[in-house]
Order: sequence, then C-alpha cells, then structure tokens
Amino acid sequence: MENIIPTIDDVVAASERLHGWLIDTPVLESPFLNDRLGTRVLVKAECLQYAGSFKVRGAMNRLLRLAHAERRNGVVAYSSGNHAQAVALAARWLGVPATVVMPEDAPETKKNGARRFGAEVVLYNRYREDREKIAAALAEARGAVLVPPFEHPDVVAGQGTVGLELAAAALARKVKLAAVYIPCSGGGLLAGCALALRGAYPECVLHAVEPEGYDDMGLSLAARARRFVTAARPTVCDALQATTPGAIPFAVCKELVAEAHTVNDAEVMRAVAFAASHLKLVVEPSGAAALAVVLRRAGQTTDSIGLILTGGNVDRSVWMQALSTYEDI
Repeated sequence: MENIIPTIDDVVAASERLHGWLIDTPVLESPFLNDRLGTRVLVKAECLQYAGSFKVRGAMNRLLRLAHAERRNGVVAYSSGNHAQAVALAARWLGVPATVVMPEDAPETKKNGARRFGAEVVLYNRYREDREKIAAALAEARGAVLVPPFEHPDVVAGQGTVGLELAAAALARKVKLAAVYIPCSGGGLLAGCALALRGAYPECVLHAVEPEGYDDMGLSLAARARRFVTAARPTVCDALQATTPGAIPFAVCKELVAEAHTVNDAEVMRAVAFAASHLKLVVEPSGAAALAVVLRRAGQTTDSIGLILTGGNVDRSVWMQALSTYEDI
C-alpha cells in the first residue's frame, strides 16, 4: 500500500473524477435547530448518498484509479458495513467482481445491501477474528486488489469531497463556518474533510466525534501519536468501532483537527429521533453522532457551525426504537 499523505489537490482531483457518478448531497437547515443553538447550523446529509453513506465517495475514487488490468481479478474490502456496500456498488458500476468481509453482527440492512449490489459477503466475528488478515488472505489468493475503508490516500481524498461540498454550500450562503463536527472511526472522512475545509475556512475548528469506549482518535490527538483502545463493549454505533486511527488519516488529523468528543448510545439515539422529526431524514446511529454532540452543546456557541450526517443504513427495529423512546424531541 502506498504510504502517501493526501493533499487538498488530491481532494479536488477526486471531486473532478467523481463528477457525474455521485450525488452532491443537500446541505440542510432546520429553523428549530438554529433557534435551539442560537446560530446557523448547516447539516450535510450524506445519508442521502448512493448506498446510504459517504463511503461510496472513497470507494469509487479508489476503483476509478485502478488500471483495467488491476480490476480484472476483482476487489476485496473489509468493513463494518457501509464501506462494504460502497465497494459493492462501485464495483457493480464498473463491472468488477467484489468480495466484502463483514462482521456477523453487522446490521442486516448493511449485509443485505452488499449482497444486493452483487458482492460476495464473507462474515467474521469482530471480537475474535482479524478482518484485515481475512481480507488480505482472500485478496492474495484471488489476485484481487484490497480496498481498505480508510487507510489509503485515494479513499481519504474521495471522502474529502464531502467537505468540499459543505464548504461550497456555506460560501454560497455567506456563512462563515467557525466549527464542523464529523463522526470518526478510522479517520478517513475526518482527514479528507479537514483538508477540504481548511482550504476554504482556515480558522474553522474541526471536531471528531466518537462513541464512548472507542475514543482512539481523541486519545491519539491528545498524545500526538496513534493510540489503541480495547473493544470492550458493544455500541449502537456499529460503524464507529475502530480501535486505532489509520496511519494516513492520522498524519493529516494530528495537524488539522482540534479536538474530539465522545457520545453515548442514549445521546446518539436521541439524535436519530431528532433527525427524523426535524430534518425528515432516516439516519443510522453512527451517522447521527455529530448531531448528538451539537444537541448537547446547545447554547454554548454563537458562531455558525456545520455537521455531517454520515449514513442512513439502519435496521428498522433500531430506528423505530429511537423514535418511540424520544417522541417529544
């Protein structure tokens, strides 16, 4: 794997490469949310992207960068679910065979989505098995290309196109973004958006958001070196369970990301319900993590902020549980 740190030029190139393939997802505002925080909040709705999350940006950018000879034997990905669906869809568009390694306890909607897009799904136990080793062995045996979820410059650059679109929307509305909140697992989206947003808003403060118990980015930023956490407990944020930041994303984040926050399951489920009630969006718990922090910080800021709703692939039972638990949100 290339150990190359992406730049803003790579993000811009990815945006040009992806033009016409993907959705320029809407940037929404809720008068209720603006009033509640006393400022303008721009909400980037990546839950409306193809395959239901931002992940298709990085996956498609990586596959488009492969030579035709490299695509011949297919691609292999490992993922908690959204990257798997993204690789499956990108591979389908390009006529490339795809195999995805996913945890047994991944939401059914994510496993079914990957299969529906035509990928072979290989399941593993996330607490006892190493997904990277499984995927690497499959790729080697088949002569396929490995497409990691965040540890590649093409993937980071593709994810950064979310930040370019958010910045463009803010500039068009004459909104000066003082801070942006971004859910974080391995750090690919965070790093890509940091590059994109700093180009348009040099003073914008970038915030990572992680589930309690999986605050590896927060610990790493504090230490200015990659740190590991032990996957000690389950979380409703199934897509945010990385135990250490990727080396390539962290090289960017340690220079550009100011701080990290953690959210608990109750806060995230409350944010899922809020998104349904006031933004009319279906958002998965992981995708609502940034909104959860913003809701918690109501009244603590007077500057305009942005946040990313990263995905909407949620099992119906989980979504209904959030709505029934927080009916008066």
